[in-house]
Amino acid sequence: MKPTKSFLFFFSAILALSSCNNKINSQSAAKNSLKNAYKGDFYIGTALDINQIEEKNPKVTNLISKEFNSITPENIMKSMFLQPEENKFDFDVSDKYVAFGQKHKMFIHGHTLVWHSQLAPWMSKIKDSASMAKMLTNHITTVVKKYKGKIDSWDVVNEALNEDGSLRKSVFLKTYGKDFITHAFKTAAEIDSKVELYYNDYNLCNAKKRQGAVELVKNLQKNGVKIDGVGEQGHWHLDTPTLEEIEQTILDFSTLGVKVSFSELDISVLPSPYGLQGAEISQRFENNEKMNPYPKSLPDSMQVKLAQRYNDIFKLFLKHKDKISRVTFWGVNDTQSWLNDFPIKGRTDYPLLFDTNLQPKKAYESVISLKAKK
Repeated sequence: MKPTKSFLFFFSAILALSSCNNKINSQSAAKNSLKNAYKGDFYIGTALDINQIEEKNPKVTNLISKEFNSITPENIMKSMFLQPEENKFDFDVSDKYVAFGQKHKMFIHGHTLVWHSQLAPWMSKIKDSASMAKMLTNHITTVVKKYKGKIDSWDVVNEALNEDGSLRKSVFLKTYGKDFITHAFKTAAEIDSKVELYYNDYNLCNAKKRQGAVELVKNLQKNGVKIDGVGEQGHWHLDTPTLEEIEQTILDFSTLGVKVSFSELDISVLPSPYGLQGAEISQRFENNEKMNPYPKSLPDSMQVKLAQRYNDIFKLFLKHKDKISRVTFWGVNDTQSWLNDFPIKGRTDYPLLFDTNLQPKKAYESVISLKAKK
């Protein structure tokens, strides 16, 4: 029987509708969660505070497990919490952190073994190199051994560089000398040869500081010391750093044969006092209305700007997905963000993908949309 024109039109309409439905379903699948959308590209992580680790709010826990496949402890694994007194370790909360990651089948990152800030007070009182070396060995050995086979990667040394790329005059540099970095990485690798070891810092998109980090990596490699990656924290703004600077950072480190992670990503929408960049937590400024323009909510026009900024950045990340291991947001939602108190205490910032009510923002949609099939 020869099909009529009306039948052919009807059949074509059905096929078109089916194709449209398949497209919608494909897009819906991509929008299911961040971790599913970027599966096969790089891990999508978030930093957890103690309340989230202890699962105090089921809604927050559900959001974390749905959207993310990698976690970082915001504070609880820093030395002032893990070893508050000499040889007296407290692993109570860090055990819960690791258990959380295991329960939700996540990539578990450790942060951080050696850092001059949030340092156990007794450590800062060490005055001779032999005692400092002994302390570093004991702390790193104890912590890494405790979580061997459970933690997948470590920030071994955090923020050891000045803005000009020189070594920061920390208690470690003053007491031990410049080789404290080599000592730390070597010790961690000897205890767990399989765990990934990272150097982590902010403002590595600035050429001078990045060159200092490049030399740091080269020095470790020259001495046969294991280093697997570099973390650029990514405490950025709407207009800085430029995409070109971010891309050059990826290229410069990947050329060394190490992985690149964006380890503490957030984008401030607030004015930066005196052109302050990055995350030097010792710098704080006074609050005023001009510096806190959105105390109650973020205007739609700014939501759009934030969304576009995230879209541009993630488009670049996808371009270099073969070089990037993790992209971790520094917090689950805006309420949690440290930027509400830094660099000016008491402001209201909106740097993350989820708002204070745990709802996805335009920025979330802009990141997800890059993975929706056209």
